Amino acid sequence: MKVAICAYGAGNVRSVELAFRRLGAEPCRAERAEQVRTADLAVLPGVGSAGLAMAGMRERGLDEALLDRVAAGRPTLGICLGLQIALDETEEDGGVAGLGLLPGRAVRLRGDRVPRIGWASVEPSGEAFWFAHSYAAETPATTATSEGIVAVAEYESFLGVQFHPEKSGAAGARFLERCLSRV
Repeated sequence: MKVAICAYGAGNVRSVELAFRRLGAEPCRAERAEQVRTADLAVLPGVGSAGLAMAGMRERGLDEALLDRVAAGRPTLGICLGLQIALDETEEDGGVAGLGLLPGRAVRLRGDRVPRIGWASVEPSGEAFWFAHSYAAETPATTATSEGIVAVAEYESFLGVQFHPEKSGAAGARFLERCLSRV
């Protein structure tokens, strides 16, 4: 199974690539739109800044490729920043327009734990995953939460997670396996 991991200048591409390779998939670092359009699964990873991420996506044409892919009903996974920039907009970097793959916006976390880093349970499954983020999604497409924060959102063929499955051990591997099985 071919997995295109969007390489647009954000971090965690290597760890996502290794996680899919361990599951028997054929991941590639997708820097061209055609790679994203033709893969069995496209992954929008992300560690970094929304503004730079969106600029990198536009520069490589990956934004249009993802829009086309989701419009065609092809499976697409967004991880952490990948979920946030898939929304309509984010507060990060003074306000940045997102891809609009799912409705909503990313807002800065408020409270004592910013950034929010560490293991946390995701409800309703009860499984614990690794989180590292300062912004969080607000979306009607929410399907699971963690400590009151959106952990999973799904809209049409797009599935986004705030946690890092590639860094979440056995629970993360099971999650990625489920993503592959939906293709």
